[in-house]
Amino acid sequence: MSGVKGWCPGALRPMDSGDGWVVRIKPRGAKLSRDQAEGIADAAQLHGNGLIDLTGRGNLQLRGVTPDSHAPLIADLRALDLIDPDIATETRRNILVTPFGGDATDALVRDLETALAASALTLPAKFGFAVDTGPALVLTHDPADIRIERAGHGLILRAEGMAQGAALGTPRDAVNMARWFLERGGARNGRGRMAALIARGVTPRADITPNRPAPHAFPASLPQGVLAGFEFGQVPPDTLRRLGRLGTLRLTPWRMLLVQGARHLPPMPGLILDTGDPRLRVRACTGAPGCAQAHAATRPLARNLAALVPQDAVLHVSGCAKGCGWPRAADMTLTATPQGFDLIRHGCAHDAPTLRGLHPDQLPKVL
Repeated sequence: MSGVKGWCPGALRPMDSGDGWVVRIKPRGAKLSRDQAEGIADAAQLHGNGLIDLTGRGNLQLRGVTPDSHAPLIADLRALDLIDPDIATETRRNILVTPFGGDATDALVRDLETALAASALTLPAKFGFAVDTGPALVLTHDPADIRIERAGHGLILRAEGMAQGAALGTPRDAVNMARWFLERGGARNGRGRMAALIARGVTPRADITPNRPAPHAFPASLPQGVLAGFEFGQVPPDTLRRLGRLGTLRLTPWRMLLVQGARHLPPMPGLILDTGDPRLRVRACTGAPGCAQAHAATRPLARNLAALVPQDAVLHVSGCAKGCGWPRAADMTLTATPQGFDLIRHGCAHDAPTLRGLHPDQLPKVL
């Protein structure tokens, strides 16, 4: 087994990076029990370099894994029920889950996971599902191709790129829509997204409008528990252990964890609980030297610039044009190149810049 270079690592198919292999863990139902949280923390330190990242797809990544440590790591994670039976099943199981859905959402996600595992669909690695069935929609702006959402008192199935959806019968309807996507030519050479297919005028039946999305005000103490943030989405192993002892952990695509049932959290390394913390306004990938494709260090720069970012704005510092740290438009994006940093306003890391080749010393004045 060797690591691959690409956009979407898995656990069974890790990705090569500058600090070793990156192993992505997809917890079932996007939640962790106490034993799983402690087991992942132990595995990160025993088999990797101790770094645990929360991803924009509601997953966890362990870094610094080696060819020798990968097999024992997988064995430990499999004992925690965190590993799929094969790479094909792992690749299909890309599911964002609202952390506020409760038991009904958990049951729906289990049925969807079972239906995906039983299918033989060969979906693009980035193709994903969102189950947004809590009291209010919170995943509307997070990446997905097929969405299960609340509309009134019922549930609908909506294709990304369409304003409306159709009534949901069972979670297998979502798998059937994925099959429809493939049959209509939505995937070419292993790549493809639902919104691009819809933009070509190929559309499924849809006549029900979903509920309006809810505004985000995070981190926060909520009826379901405490939603905690982390600088650049990186969770120290001991913090993950301690949080797991306080309640079930719900993963989010916002690089935050919901500690279910908690009323307050004590101070812990890496934890952000203040909504005004300037570190919540910046996004940054691993950067150099941790990522071999990055042209510069990103997180020290983002940390230094955070206080200059307006309260309601987002600054994204990307080590290259792929934009892994924030794969969407930001108010300001700094993309590292061999010549310096390019500044993109209201765009993504790969968009055309307003200014090119900026030295880090110029950036405070530019921002």
